[in-house]
Amino acid sequence: MTNPISNIAATTAAAPSVASPDQAKLKKAAQAFEAVFVRQLIGSMRSASDGDGLFDSEASKQFQDMADSKTADAMAQKGALHIADMLVKQYGARLVGSAITTPATGAPPAVAADTKAAAR
Repeated sequence: MTNPISNIAATTAAAPSVASPDQAKLKKAAQAFEAVFVRQLIGSMRSASDGDGLFDSEASKQFQDMADSKTADAMAQKGALHIADMLVKQYGARLVGSAITTPATGAPPAVAADTKAAAR
């Protein structure tokens, strides 16, 4: 059974997070990706309309594009589609996994080395 969309934010919030500059960069990049994606969705919906209106002009199309861009940015900022949350969850695990090192040597922990040896 799948979780409803409203539970995705709760699942993502419950996941452990690492407060680091890399994590902040990942979140910002994920939100930017979501904004671009939503902008493309809105643009596709506009192009699928019946046709030009009576008062449509290049200037009104330009203002529509700017409004669509602001709408997409606001939706991404609020996490309306939770795309950024899913990206942070997926790639954040890789970020956390690569940051785990032993303090003295800077090398990966011995468990990771044993796992690689067992895989051979």
